[in-house]
Amino acid sequence: MKIVVIGGSGLIGSKVVELLAAAGHQAVAASPRTGVNAVTGEGLAEALDGADAVVDVSNSPSFDPAAAREFFETSTRNLLAAEAAAGVGHHVALSVVGADRMPNVGYMGAKVAQEALVAAGPVPYSIVRATQFFEFLDAIADTGTDGDTVRLGPVLFQPIAADDVAATVADVALGAPVGGIVEVAGPERSRLDEVIRSVLRAQQDPRQVVTDPAAGYYGAEVAEDALVPLGEARTGRIRLAERRAVDGAGR
Repeated sequence: MKIVVIGGSGLIGSKVVELLAAAGHQAVAASPRTGVNAVTGEGLAEALDGADAVVDVSNSPSFDPAAAREFFETSTRNLLAAEAAAGVGHHVALSVVGADRMPNVGYMGAKVAQEALVAAGPVPYSIVRATQFFEFLDAIADTGTDGDTVRLGPVLFQPIAADDVAATVADVALGAPVGGIVEVAGPERSRLDEVIRSVLRAQQDPRQVVTDPAAGYYGAEVAEDALVPLGEARTGRIRLAERRAVDGAGR
């Protein structure tokens, strides 16, 4: 199969390309770095020629709600139109678990808009929703930091390794379109404040995590279960402690 990975030079995309290539497929890493721009349409027709599936794991360069929505809506419309013209049979989009349950988080609204376009589009599709990545935990801590204090809400939290996300995306891309959503989460469920507290402690970070229900998630109030799957979901295999052990060995 020829599978074009939009955002194929990024954290998830590069891993998806590697997995697909290792399985014997023609995996094309498509991004502005390789001359393919889903927002402007540059290089799309050429990249999608002969493609069986397209995986979109691209991300907005801005988390500003309006800018993110513009990015996802424009790029998705361009992709779906180019896929329909090329006869692509499967569109796979990466989204976020609970995106539709966090109306106060502007970025999530942009992801919901993207999902809606995919679901209403002309190409058979699968949407993969993942929980927050291990690789972004430091950034989450930073958003709640004020001096030496990190204020975070005690919401349920089930983060996942980027490797597990990529494996799920690749597996879904090789299957038939599900015409719906596949969710994947990490193997351990805890609380956001507890996870970040353990991460900072392991890194010998002097900041103190304060449990503050008003702090929410990225500064927005969210429901206690907004960040975790509510129903059936796939589970990653890599635990946070294992990921930290690997990171530590590489330093």
